[in-house]
Amino acid sequence: MGLPIINSIASWILKKRIHQIELFMKYPNEVQEELLHNLLQIAENTTIGKKYGFESIKSYTTFSQRVPVSTYEDLEPLIEQTRTGEQNVFWPTSIKWFAKSSGTTNAKSKFIPVSPEALEDCHYAGSKDLLCLYLNNNEDSQLFTGKSLRLGGSKQLYEDNNTFFGDLSAILIDNMPFWAELSSTPSNRVSLMGEWESKLAAIVQETVNENVTSFAGVPSWMMVLLNRILEETGKSNLLEIWPNLEVYFHGGVSFDPYREQYKKILPKKDFKFYEIYNASEGFFAIQDSNDSNELLLMLDYGIFYEFIPMDTFGTLNQRVIPLAEVVKDKNYAVVITTNAGLWRYLIGDTVRFTSINPYRIKVTGRTKHHINVFGEELIVENTDKAIARACELTHTEVIDYTVAPIFMEGKQKGAHEWIVEFKCIPQDVEKFRQILDETLQTVNSDYEAKRYNNMTLNPLVLNVARPRLFYDWLKEQDKLGGQHKIPRLSNERHYLEQLKAMQNEGSFTEGV
Repeated sequence: MGLPIINSIASWILKKRIHQIELFMKYPNEVQEELLHNLLQIAENTTIGKKYGFESIKSYTTFSQRVPVSTYEDLEPLIEQTRTGEQNVFWPTSIKWFAKSSGTTNAKSKFIPVSPEALEDCHYAGSKDLLCLYLNNNEDSQLFTGKSLRLGGSKQLYEDNNTFFGDLSAILIDNMPFWAELSSTPSNRVSLMGEWESKLAAIVQETVNENVTSFAGVPSWMMVLLNRILEETGKSNLLEIWPNLEVYFHGGVSFDPYREQYKKILPKKDFKFYEIYNASEGFFAIQDSNDSNELLLMLDYGIFYEFIPMDTFGTLNQRVIPLAEVVKDKNYAVVITTNAGLWRYLIGDTVRFTSINPYRIKVTGRTKHHINVFGEELIVENTDKAIARACELTHTEVIDYTVAPIFMEGKQKGAHEWIVEFKCIPQDVEKFRQILDETLQTVNSDYEAKRYNNMTLNPLVLNVARPRLFYDWLKEQDKLGGQHKIPRLSNERHYLEQLKAMQNEGSFTEGV
């Protein structure tokens, strides 16, 4: 069977899903309500189902009154019971897989349960729907005439008490159907390698001679790999290596600071960038049209959604609302109930709805990764926009950054201190700093108010990092690869002080 025929058959099979997606777009709240009842019914005889009387819960109101919102710390004892072999604790089917949470810089690891239903009906369903939506929007796609270059986490799988844990990407690769491996590169063996530098070298060796038509991975780490491939091959752009490239599927961190860098090494006018929003806890949303920065919330993956308005989050007046009550352009913390037994679980992400018919979102940051020391309510969406704007106007590129407060002392006013690692340092660092500060005031009215006449906040302080500073920090923390990253924003100075301590003497441009 020829590749064009395989491409046509695969496209036809995947696009059959479109009418089901259209159904939950048309009846979103009904789909979510039915899903919640199904989850409660399935889990009514579990330990947690009996504790909260799932059998007698017949409405969302009762569910929200009876079952508390929980964090990982709240659920950890139950998760540990399951990791030691006990079953039917929070989900009735056997759970033997645990995603060791990436994207967290806490020393303590999180082990997120991954049920068979979560694997099949959520994570794999999301991957297939991503392809379905892309193919539906691009009728002439030749995606399946080549392979997808995937870049997962660098952690291998480990066995403990007859259960297995590792990066989510490792779990997905280990369980994926054979046809998925045939259409991917590098091999499973290389994808699951643990040591990052060796893994990079092996990926380069396995992929440069393949017909790669798409990429999939986190923008920051994918850029490291792609730059290595360009160095090894001596090519100036990726199309010289893989002329049939057509799309990059990305997620994990905001794409805005990296967009121009990717456009430079992918000089193809109609090249597509498709964003996803997934995590160890589930697959949540997919970009559903070309040239869009909005993500369609996927409502039939076995995940029931609730939201906490961030202006009430963590206060005595905290409110938790169902999907039917959200409004546009408001920042919310995400609460999920899943087919892996996470009940009203606070995942730590924040989103903003850009549309409510259908429900489309943008990921705005983390509940813990923001700065609100002075009432400025600065979130990652703000800083990513400001970085992108400053790069555009100064013709430069940024590899990574982090921001922390400078606390008030005596009569001294507060400020924000940045460390930015540039791919190429701007000719005028002060101009970059000014654009950064001015753009933040444009996109965040609270920050603007605090900056007015330096009333509360002095101008931001910008430090230029030495080359590879963020890479070296992640390496020291054993967090190379995958979705690992240093928090972009923090209400305290822990990460920033660690980075400053790692600077080589004389290679650090102190604050401008």
